[in-house]
Formats: sequence, C-alpha cells, structure tokens
Amino acid sequence: MPQWSDYTNGQRIKILRGREITQPQLAERCGLSVVTIQKAEQDKVLSLTTLLRIAGALGVDTSVILGQQAPRRAMSMDDRAMLRELSRAVHDSWVGLLPRTVAAPSADELRAAVDACWARYWEGHYAEAGAIVAPLLEAATAHRHEQPHDRQATAWGLISDAHRLAAYVANLMGARDLAYAAIGHAQEAAESAADNMRHALVTSGRAWVYLRDSRLKAALDLAEKSAVDIEPRFSRATPGELVAYGSHVNFAAVVAARLEKKERAKEFLSQSHAAGARLGEEIAAHGTRWGPVSATTQAVGVNVGLGRIGKALALADDIKDVSALSPAAQNRYSMDLALAQAHARQWDASLDTLEETLTKAPEWSRHQVLPGVIVEKVGRASTARLRRVSKLLGVSNPVTGGFDTATEKSAL
Repeated sequence: MPQWSDYTNGQRIKILRGREITQPQLAERCGLSVVTIQKAEQDKVLSLTTLLRIAGALGVDTSVILGQQAPRRAMSMDDRAMLRELSRAVHDSWVGLLPRTVAAPSADELRAAVDACWARYWEGHYAEAGAIVAPLLEAATAHRHEQPHDRQATAWGLISDAHRLAAYVANLMGARDLAYAAIGHAQEAAESAADNMRHALVTSGRAWVYLRDSRLKAALDLAEKSAVDIEPRFSRATPGELVAYGSHVNFAAVVAARLEKKERAKEFLSQSHAAGARLGEEIAAHGTRWGPVSATTQAVGVNVGLGRIGKALALADDIKDVSALSPAAQNRYSMDLALAQAHARQWDASLDTLEETLTKAPEWSRHQVLPGVIVEKVGRASTARLRRVSKLLGVSNPVTGGFDTATEKSAL
C-alpha cells in the first residue's frame, strides 16, 4: 500500500477532494478557475497562491498536500473544516479576539449549551459537538468580558468547561496539538474560577491527552491525582461527586492496566464499582455519566488490558442490558467485548460484535483506533468474513487494516 509521500501533489489534492466535492466546486471554494484546479491535479502548475487556497478550501495544512505529513485517518473534509474552525476559536477567544457579531448570553444559557454539547459528544457525534464548541468558546468569553472583575468566577468556570470540551473533541479526532492547547486553557480557566472539582476534571482530561500521546507514566500520575483530589466521603457524597469520582477513578484503572500495574488497576476498579453501586443508577453530571452499568462494562475493557480475558468475558456474560449507557459508551463496550473475543480466538463472535457496531455507528467508528486493532488481530486467523468487515472500516488490507500499527495500549 503506497505511503502518503509516494503520491504526487496533484494526486494528494485529488484524494483529499475525494467524492465529496467536484473540481468545479473546489474551484468555487478557492476562488480559482476550474482550469487551475485541473492543472494542479495534473501536476502541471501549483503556485504558492494556489497551494494556500486549495489547502484552506480542503481544510488541511499545506504540509499535507506537499506530502510532508499524512492526513488524519478517516477524516472527511467536513471534519477538517470543523477542526480548523475549532482551532481558530480556541486560540483567538483565549486572547480576546472575538467576532463583532458575538453576543454575550447569560450564564444559564451557557450552561445549557455546554450540556447540549456534552450530549452530542456522548452520542458519538464528535464533529457536531466540535462545531458547537467553537461559537460556545466565543460566547463564554464575551460573557466573561461583561462581568465585573470581582464576579468572574462563574464565567471562568464556563470557559473552562468549553475548553475541556474542545480538548476532548480534538484529542479524539487526533488533533493532538490543539488538544494540548485547549486543555491548558481549561486548566488556567479552572484556576481562575477557584473550582477544585473543575480543576480535577481538567487534570483527568489532560491525563487522557497524555495517554493518547503514549505518555503513559505521566498519564497515570495525573489520573491518580485527579481521582484523589475529588475522592468523596461516600456516606455524604452528592450524586454529582460520585459520578465524577467513579468515572475518573475508573480512568485511572484504565491507565494502570496499560502500564500493567495490576494491583493498582484492581484497586481503582474496586473504587469505581463502589461509586456505581452507591449511585444505584446511571446519572449524568460534570460532562460524564456513571452508575453500576458503566462500572461493569468499563471493567470489561480494563480486564482485557490486564490480560484477564476469562474475567472480561465472564463479566460480559452477566451484562444483559446496556440501554442506560450513552451511545458512545455502548459502542466502546462492544469494542472491548470484540477485542476480548479476539484474544480468546472466538473469531466469528469477535467479527459479529465488531460488524454490528460498525454498521450501527459508522460515524463513531471512524474516529476509533480499536476497530483496526481488532481487525489486525482477527486477520491473523484468516477468516472468510474479514474482508467485509474491513470494507466497513474503509480499508483495503484486511491483514493490517490500513491503520498505523497502534497497540491496544494506546487505543483508548
């Protein structure tokens, strides 16, 4: 399979344009003639002005067209455009550069917008969530500017929430530099808000960025700190405190499992189960959701990470109903189950689980690494159904899946 650098500039433009947009449509977006686009794709002429305009219209850096870096996997043109707009909003709003048309909504209106954005995120509509976050960042900043200097804590808290959302979307879609910038802004805003809970949530968010950047030890240190900072007294903890603690101590278990620190992972899992049991049902708070079903389904993935495949499958056998989970959490559980089945050499069962999720949630799936890991693992068994599942993933090589050879340790 050719590497991205093996193509010519013209071929890369044509690939990035894809089936979503015709040459005339690209020309219109660039403010160029169709002939200019044709010459660029035929490698006849590509001036600096044409390069910059085409890159902007396609939503990529010029380095991608020039073959100096590959485009992000499964990234559509709409995804790229969303990330560019999100990047602009993250950087510009932080230094106070706001469009003149931005209005300053009330704090209640901003809270409702944050909740709506988290809902889209946990439904697996990441591009839509990112599209909402960009104007949310600007509106939250405008709101803060209207508050007296000594009454800005609430506004800073909302800005922290918006930047944490931006970091989550960017991190999940592979825009690591943007994720680092946004989570850094979220941390500074949480400190200005003097809100210990928000600060701990941001710390856990930074740990997730570290995990996806393969900085595992630093991720574990931050994940543990976040869990300790918000550990409540169970006898008098509010539901919101239990949700935050349960979900974030579970994340600490995930990271510990990636580092093969089995005893610490088991200890964290025990605490996450205790929080879920105390809640008694799935409850949403602080941009996440937790409860007894979440604790059990998440434990499946942690046990796979620990190499306890029998334990993971036994837990899965006891899970009868996951409808209380968010769509994204349901999909993630299915991927953990498919991976456990692949480890157990239950090839057909693994492909059944994977194919069902890919068919049900194609938008969610294309932003995940784990489906490719599963395809690669099952591919070694040479099953007859593998090619169909690979096609759902949008890859041509059923053995490697066309993915970077990412290990399961970084496939969160």
